Amino acid sequence: MVVLDPGHNGGNAGAPEEVQRPVPAGGFTKPCNTTGTSTDTGYPEHEFTFDVAERAAALLRARGVTVLLTRNDDLGIGPCVDVRATIANDARADLTVSIHADGAAAGARGFHVIQPGLAPDGGNASILEESSQAARTLRTAFAASTGEPPATYPGGLVEAGLTQRDDLAGLNLARVPAVFIECANMRNLGDAANVTDAEWRRQAAQGISDGVLTYLSSR
Repeated sequence: MVVLDPGHNGGNAGAPEEVQRPVPAGGFTKPCNTTGTSTDTGYPEHEFTFDVAERAAALLRARGVTVLLTRNDDLGIGPCVDVRATIANDARADLTVSIHADGAAAGARGFHVIQPGLAPDGGNASILEESSQAARTLRTAFAASTGEPPATYPGGLVEAGLTQRDDLAGLNLARVPAVFIECANMRNLGDAANVTDAEWRRQAAQGISDGVLTYLSSR
């Protein structure tokens, strides 16, 4: 069982009161959700993440993996970040991958995988080691499939293409192995050209699928 979590949603921008509502985040609260970022030409992160998630889900299902998405279209609101974590926990997923794209400074380029640090409430302690293994496996597979350079610009950098954070609800509330992947920086012209290209999105989905399968086989 693998849960793919395409970040944000197409209806979030039209429901500010709902998406700004505070929800538990593992010892503190965060907004229910956000609208996400976009390229300078207006291609939105929520559309990118849903497309890549659907492609990756199809690849994994073809290999016999049961896949659950945290949202089934790109028209709705949310779900909230705590609910997304609950979906994976309740499913007893072998791995959760939250799919995103960054909105960093235009001069920054590359992808990075985020592994959980210890949440302020300590609730995710049992999944830290497995999640770290999954993050490294996914980093290798994504780079090989896409040719995207591992990023060196993010905060919390462990090494190129790998960061660790304790402020993301999806990782703090996880009770099953969980990682985030920021597939590219949508504000960088080179990365923007990639994310808007269907063939590159296919490669991104392939990289995620390959990383997930390698991780599962290692267990």
